Amino acid sequence: MNAFSSLTRLFHYIKPYRHKFALVMFFTVSTVATNAALPYVVGLPTTEITKNVANGEALNFDYIIKCLIAIIVVGLAYCLAQLVAGILMAEVVQSAMYDLREDIDTKINRLPVAYFDRNQQGNILSRVTNDVDAVSGAMQQTLTGIVTAVLGIIMAVSMMFYINWKMALVAMIMIPLSFIISRIIIGISQKYFQNMQNALGDLNGFVQENMTGFAVLKVYGREKQTLENFKKVNYNVRNNGFKASFISGLMNPLVSLTAYLAYIAIAVMGGHYVIAGVIVVGQLQAFIQYIWQVSQPLGNITQLSTVLQAASAASRRVFEILDEPEESLNEENVPLPTPVQGNVTFDHVAFSYDPKNPLITDLSFEVKAGQTVAVVGPTGAGKTTLINLLMRFYDVDSGAIKIDGVDTKSMDRSEVRSVFGMVLQDAWLYEGTIADNIRFGHLEATDYEVVDAAKTANVDHFIRTMPDGYEMTINAEGNNVSLGQKQLLTIARAVISNPKILILDEATSSVDTRLEALIQKAMDKVMEGRTSFVIAHRLSTIRDADLILVMNHGNIIEKGNHETLLAQGGFYSKLYQSQFAEDGDYD
Repeated sequence: MNAFSSLTRLFHYIKPYRHKFALVMFFTVSTVATNAALPYVVGLPTTEITKNVANGEALNFDYIIKCLIAIIVVGLAYCLAQLVAGILMAEVVQSAMYDLREDIDTKINRLPVAYFDRNQQGNILSRVTNDVDAVSGAMQQTLTGIVTAVLGIIMAVSMMFYINWKMALVAMIMIPLSFIISRIIIGISQKYFQNMQNALGDLNGFVQENMTGFAVLKVYGREKQTLENFKKVNYNVRNNGFKASFISGLMNPLVSLTAYLAYIAIAVMGGHYVIAGVIVVGQLQAFIQYIWQVSQPLGNITQLSTVLQAASAASRRVFEILDEPEESLNEENVPLPTPVQGNVTFDHVAFSYDPKNPLITDLSFEVKAGQTVAVVGPTGAGKTTLINLLMRFYDVDSGAIKIDGVDTKSMDRSEVRSVFGMVLQDAWLYEGTIADNIRFGHLEATDYEVVDAAKTANVDHFIRTMPDGYEMTINAEGNNVSLGQKQLLTIARAVISNPKILILDEATSSVDTRLEALIQKAMDKVMEGRTSFVIAHRLSTIRDADLILVMNHGNIIEKGNHETLLAQGGFYSKLYQSQFAEDGDYD
């Protein structure tokens, strides 16, 4: 039961469909009852024919025909009940799985960004797809299968006791033996099923990451090493899968062995009782069939236990997502004053990803509405962390970040983020038309507003030269447009959202000088009248910033405008001079 404990939580998703599930159970019981009655009814004409022959009488064809009709009726009832139960069960399970996927989707949207930083995207995807499919398949097969098996065993054992209790007691020995064998094997194999599901998640994560970076792998000739790493991950899946399947596969032949032993014992004992006149031939025939009606469900249960073990491991992985702590919610949210001005204040902010390794200890600065603030510093200085804190992807450990004097921790996250527009170094587009990708910044935008945003971002001319123009479809990988064109489209998306505060994170770091100038011109238009935070490696792009913050090890070590910082001859001045001396970017 410990191995399958996580499966019990799935009944929460069946509860809304309990009436239909009750009908499933009714028809399942009907299936078992008709199946249990069938061997007894089949034995009646055998007994009658044996009696007629033994007494030298003519065959009682009327009785035999009635028995044959009864066999057909019982057989048809069995088939019909099984069909209806199967259809209804499919409806219940698929409806329950629909609700489960809905809950997972809702949960994912409530999880903090930190969760996605800690976990591979492929592994998360595996939980949402492979693991949910494993649970769905298991429920479809096992819910009625186990009920049918258990009731079938009860019915068959009852009929065996009805025929002869001594023979029934002998036959019953195979049930506890089968249970003991199953318990031992499940206890051994369950850990391998859990390891297999985890290894499968790792495999999906590995494949997803390497397929995403396939071009990089080719460029740097890392195919061989990647193949070796894949072999290790793949071997882990195969190794755990083999052990899980092999050990659980021992269950069925061992359980069948107990049935054959019972069959031999009953054949000997029953033959003696027929000769002694204790039972008739038809009853012995029925009794032997009932042994198989006990053995077959026991075999089904052992086969289903393999599915259940895989589903149990999968359901644990699914519920791990559903049990993850969500982003904290305020009991009462403080609204921003209207209209939003765009003043931003960092008031003695402290933050760390790991409590043992503080990143930002005491960060304070103030940005007036409409100002452009540039954030520079070496890799790991805390520049991107600053943006994560602004957007409330992470919450500060102490201190406060205020927008127009309101602490962002006292606001609803969606309201905080609605104030911002972002243009990132990694331009992200979705599968859909160019117009849809721009409109993503403001879903209610008209076609005129989409075109106007594209013109502001200096991307309208490029769009009109493409096949189908604004209706051209961007593919899933977004590789049917150039990197610079992607960047301009994301700027247009930011424009159409009309944010009060704009964040530009390395927006021109991976394009050529000509395109950089075009993007910079577009960004200058977008930044007009807005508070802007610019993270840049190329210091030449931030000369006109109202305030430059120089960060190192999570703290501001210098701040001022371009001329002031150069005159100081400090860290910023050395960075600036080194860039022009080397004629390249620093990192």
